[in-house]
Amino acid sequence: MESLHIQQTKTSPEVILDTEQGFVEIIGESYPENAIAFYKPVFDWLNATMNSKSKIQVKFQLDYFNTSSSKVIMDILDSLQKYHDQNGKVKVLWLYKEDDDDMQETGEEFSSDLSLPFELKSYK
Repeated sequence: MESLHIQQTKTSPEVILDTEQGFVEIIGESYPENAIAFYKPVFDWLNATMNSKSKIQVKFQLDYFNTSSSKVIMDILDSLQKYHDQNGKVKVLWLYKEDDDDMQETGEEFSSDLSLPFELKSYK
């Protein structure tokens, strides 16, 4: 699977899929008209990377996301959890603005359902 860079738009986040380094970055706001279609390249990349037994690090740095994006994010995390359960090397980093209690709580809620390495970190 090749690396991919999707530019941020008004309604969708920037997405970086780096095959060489084994990381995914999702940055910005996420409320695309069709979240499933928007995130399909992420799922395709994750599946290919998992099939090759490579390490994966996923960084979420979202300022806002809607309900349909939330469902897709949970699906991404569920896929990563299954990979972790099969001894795959995976780590999730959830970044939130220092004063964004909602995004911090959302990250805490997501992490509470998972046993994979999940780090919450604030930034200014």
